[in-house]
Amino acid sequence: MIVRMWHGMVDASKSEEYAEFMKKRAAPDYSSVDGLKKLLFLRNIEADIAHFLLVTYWDSMESVKKFAGDRPKKAKYYPEDDGFLLEKEETAALYEVFYESSDA
Repeated sequence: MIVRMWHGMVDASKSEEYAEFMKKRAAPDYSSVDGLKKLLFLRNIEADIAHFLLVTYWDSMESVKKFAGDRPKKAKYYPEDDGFLLEKEETAALYEVFYESSDA
């Protein structure tokens, strides 16, 4: 399994609007790709900046490439992101899952 993580920063005043955008625009896009196993949107507001972390779990690197293209570390953006993001990070992080436990 592969975990892909992307980070973005938004002005805290736009945090709710960006969260809704991600649920309505990004979630269906990610979910349309075969091989996506899990999708998490995380948010942490610190002072006037809202940090968003998008974490996706994929069954294989080939599935990641179906979503992200031949450069799976390259961040994917939507045109609407220009109205929200304070900057655009160039890459997402990729991690191979080598152990998983469902015991808490």
